[in-house]
Amino acid sequence: MSAAEAPVALVVGASRGIGRQIAIDLAKHGYRVAVAAKSTSDASATVPFPPDPNSSQSTINTVEREIRENGGDALAIQVDTRSYESIQSMLATVAETYGRVDVIVYNSGAIWWASVEKTPMKRFQLMQKVNVEGLYATVQASLPYFEKNDWKGRIIVVSPPIYSRFFRGKTAYAMGKVGMSVLTKGLAMDWKREGKNEMAITSIWPAVAIQSAATPDPEIQNDLRKPTIFSDAILEMLRTPAIEISGRLELDEDFLRSRGVRDFAKYSLIPGTNPRRIMPAQLPDLTVPEEDDEGVRMDSTKRGKAKI
Repeated sequence: MSAAEAPVALVVGASRGIGRQIAIDLAKHGYRVAVAAKSTSDASATVPFPPDPNSSQSTINTVEREIRENGGDALAIQVDTRSYESIQSMLATVAETYGRVDVIVYNSGAIWWASVEKTPMKRFQLMQKVNVEGLYATVQASLPYFEKNDWKGRIIVVSPPIYSRFFRGKTAYAMGKVGMSVLTKGLAMDWKREGKNEMAITSIWPAVAIQSAATPDPEIQNDLRKPTIFSDAILEMLRTPAIEISGRLELDEDFLRSRGVRDFAKYSLIPGTNPRRIMPAQLPDLTVPEEDDEGVRMDSTKRGKAKI
């Protein structure tokens, strides 16, 4: 495969931590990678280089430089995921540069874990803008490019399985993250009934906490894994036939285990430790026997234009 034929991946939220690792590992496996986020810097002036991947010194520009210096093809694109126009511009830039979009990983996220009482309205709105609305906008803006690619492509969403304990102590955050998982389920259903069998959207979430800017506490380092487990799981998802993976809400460890991986010790941040699992061993099945019985299908697009 020539460089011009290599698949193109867009990683949204790729400046540091898990997103950076995903971008770097996609590039190592032959993808041309567009790295997108809000933070930028002068990568040529960054010292030391590469910077701490979980620090503010790590930006889309330093990630682009890391990939290029290791022989890969990367493009840094500044984006504000709170703005649909900014997201549209991001997709247009990827298409203009590389001619196509094959894979989108939506890793952008805003976090605030607190009770409803202690979550100010502005903080709640920020999380909805960046998390669920940012994902929805990215999906909407990407569809014309997937259509040009004969409906062959993948979307990977960083969002959790849906289960009750996830809401505890972080309801406002969970509302948006679970909404992202609902989009994964619903869009997969749309594509299935539309016959778009080479499109897949899949959610992924860590079974064990992963080292990132959100986990700086030295007291919990023994319970962390390296972000490579997450990128390895995503790479394996991209190798899996679309029809087998679309609509799934997966955990990184459990998905890799289902694909034959048995050595998880290599992912421990501190060698020799056995990090605590933060996710349930068994998750609820969201399907019902009447899954495909829609009755009279409603379609608002055929009922006249509603005022917005």
